[in-house]
Amino acid sequence: MRAARRPPGWIAAGPPPQTPEDPGDLWPGPDEDLCWLAGNWRILQRLDGHRTSLDDLVTAHLAASLTATPAPKRWLDLGTGIGSVALFLAWRFPQAHGLGVEVQAISAAMARRSLAWNGAADRVEVRDGDFRDSALLAGQGLFDLVTGTPPYFPIGTGPQSEATQRAPCRFEHHGGVEAYCEAAARVLAPGAPLVACEAWIQRERVEPAGRAAGLALHYWREVIPREGKTPLFVVFAMTAAAQAGTVVSPPALVVRDGQGRRTLEFAAVREAMGMPA
Repeated sequence: MRAARRPPGWIAAGPPPQTPEDPGDLWPGPDEDLCWLAGNWRILQRLDGHRTSLDDLVTAHLAASLTATPAPKRWLDLGTGIGSVALFLAWRFPQAHGLGVEVQAISAAMARRSLAWNGAADRVEVRDGDFRDSALLAGQGLFDLVTGTPPYFPIGTGPQSEATQRAPCRFEHHGGVEAYCEAAARVLAPGAPLVACEAWIQRERVEPAGRAAGLALHYWREVIPREGKTPLFVVFAMTAAAQAGTVVSPPALVVRDGQGRRTLEFAAVREAMGMPA
C-alpha cells in the first residue's frame, strides 16, 4: 500500500471511501499496489502494468468542469482501463451512475475492485468488451457525459511493450480517436459532451474524427509538461454538430515551470480533483 504524500494539515475533500470492513480479495495482490487518487479514494495498479497518468487527471478535470452545473446523472467512460477517469468521476459526482467499458479483462477486473474498495460499485458498472461493438451499449439509453483517453499511436509507429496491459493502452489495438468519436456519437444526450484527449503529434486527426461521427469541437486545450517544451497532448470536448457553437480554446495548461515546480494553475487542477495542490 502506497504511503500518502500529503502536506501537514491537508484535509481530503469529497466523499469518503466506503471500504468494506473485510476487503478480502480487494487487497493488492502479487505485483499490485494500492495508491491514493482523489480525496481518500484509492486505485489498484499493477507494478509492471498500465498506471494512472497526467492525461487521465486532466481529462477527468475537464469533464467535471464542463458538466458541473447541472451535474450529470449518467456518464460513460469508453476504454476505461484500470478505471482512473471512472474513479475520478465517481468521486466528483457521488449522486451519478456511471458505466465503463474495457476490452482488457485484467484491467476491467482491477477497475471493478477499485470501485468496490471505495464503495462505488453499486453505482458504477464496468463492462467487459469492445465498445466498437454497438450491441455492447444497446438498451443503455443516452448519457449526460462521455469520456475517453484513447491510445495515442497507430500500430506500427513504434515498439510495443510486452508488459501486461501496456501495449493496447498506448497503441490502437482496438481503435483510436475515430472509434471513440463514433461510439460516443451514438449515445450522447442532446447537448452532452464527449471529453477526451489525444497526443499532440496526432492532433490533426481529432477534428476530422469528430466530423465523420457528426460531432463538432466545443473545447480545445494544449497541455505542456514543462515551461518551454512543446505540448504533450491536447484535451478536447465535442458535442453534436447541430448543437455546436464557438470553440473555446484557453491558453495552454503548463504543468511545471522552468524550475520543475508545479504551476499554480496545475495545482488548482489537482486540488479540484481531490489531490494535494
